[in-house]
Formats: sequence, C-alpha cells, structure tokens
Amino acid sequence: MEDNGPGISKDYHKKIFVIFQTLENRDSYESTGVGLAIVKKILDDRKLSIRLVSEPGKGSVFIFTWPLNEIV
Repeated sequence: MEDNGPGISKDYHKKIFVIFQTLENRDSYESTGVGLAIVKKILDDRKLSIRLVSEPGKGSVFIFTWPLNEIV
C-alpha cells in the first residue's frame, strides 16, 4: 500500500505499529492509533511481516506479505 501523505521520519517507523500511538496531535487530527497496530498483530500472529519505507515529505509505502492460498 502506498500513500502520498506527509511521510514518516525513521525515528517513528516502529512507534506507528504500537496501539494508540499517533504522530499527530490528537486535537489537530482525528485518529485512534489502532489501525496499523491491528494489521501488525494479524501479520505477527501468522508469522508474516510488514515493512515501512518512508521519509518526511515523500509519502509512505507499507510492504507486507500474505500467502495467496490463505483462506480468510
């Protein structure tokens, strides 16, 4: 998945996968901080991985694995 948002500094690449963590002030941006934590938990439970490629001003790319034969 790729976006053209503000990008994320390397200092925060691990933090964004922790539940209730957001990079924006909660008064200025509506976010619960659970979405990426849920994705990471699902992937971790299946021994799969997620990786982030991002830097400020250049958007973000989230790369994860998912087997084609996985039944959801």
